[in-house]
Amino acid sequence: MDFPQREPDQLEGVPPPEYQQAVYGHAQASAALLERLNAGRMPGGVLIHGPRGIGKATLAFDLARRIFEATGDESPQHIAAQVAAGAYPNLFVMRKAPRDTGKGYYTVIRVEEVRGFIEEMRMTRGRAGHRIAIVDPIDDCNASSANALLKILEEPPADTTFLLVSHRPGSLLPTIKSRCFQVALRPVSDADVRTVLEQNSADPALVDRAVSLAGGKPRRAFEAMLLGEGGTLTLLQSWLANPSGSAAPRLALADALGGDRESAELRFARDIIADWIADEAKAAAFAADGARLASANELWDKAQLSLADADEYNLDMRQTLVAIFDAIRKHHQLSVAPSAP
Repeated sequence: MDFPQREPDQLEGVPPPEYQQAVYGHAQASAALLERLNAGRMPGGVLIHGPRGIGKATLAFDLARRIFEATGDESPQHIAAQVAAGAYPNLFVMRKAPRDTGKGYYTVIRVEEVRGFIEEMRMTRGRAGHRIAIVDPIDDCNASSANALLKILEEPPADTTFLLVSHRPGSLLPTIKSRCFQVALRPVSDADVRTVLEQNSADPALVDRAVSLAGGKPRRAFEAMLLGEGGTLTLLQSWLANPSGSAAPRLALADALGGDRESAELRFARDIIADWIADEAKAAAFAADGARLASANELWDKAQLSLADADEYNLDMRQTLVAIFDAIRKHHQLSVAPSAP
């Protein structure tokens, strides 16, 4: 089934969040917000944050439907159909807008779009019930648009809640975060990822591999499905499970991934590498292993800076990956070295 283009990074054949009719893995967060709604304590701003691809926007749209059902006078089926069509009068959605030329999308949510959005909300009363504004994600706002959004968060219209989706809450204005009830989401279980794929008619032959590559992120599982049977990512995961030994495996991986810097496989691999380093830092912190934590933090900085430089200056991606893989190997040697007596 073809779906209308709602997001600049929308995956082909995958329903956008407003089409998803169920949320998997975030029941506790959803229940906490609905409890506030039922108690008449729904906040004017809710910041839903966590890693990219775990279902934050899906949760936001699910909450919107539930709030409309609880406060309005229409059937759940009618509400769901209108939300999916982008036609429900009490729902306002802000994302990066298509360019005026009709080709591609703007790189940020612009201040003029935020002002128009706010003016529409102030002047429009669609129908009975609560109103919901979803900003997906607020990370796409630049400084001017974020400040414009802050003004309405400080004094939101009556019976209106802003649901702000964020992949990087640390980069948001502290004043925006302070005006919101914060909901932190985490990657979901493999069983939940599998259910999401199956609910969306995924190819059963590819599901097991997609789940293994997803790392608890349904979007990543869909990306893995689109990659088909390619085994380079599986080889990368296998090497990261024990990044030692001869140079041949990591050189082969760099060759396979670095040949096309625009490939979906490389983007996927970069996420896998970043997740692996983040997991290393968390493990070192929990183990109170100062040397390992310092090494993981240094590795993170090196990998992020190297990839950013490769993107900005069009550097050889193969050589960049070779350097990162070598740094991972050295970090691993430290982490498995016997402790000093």
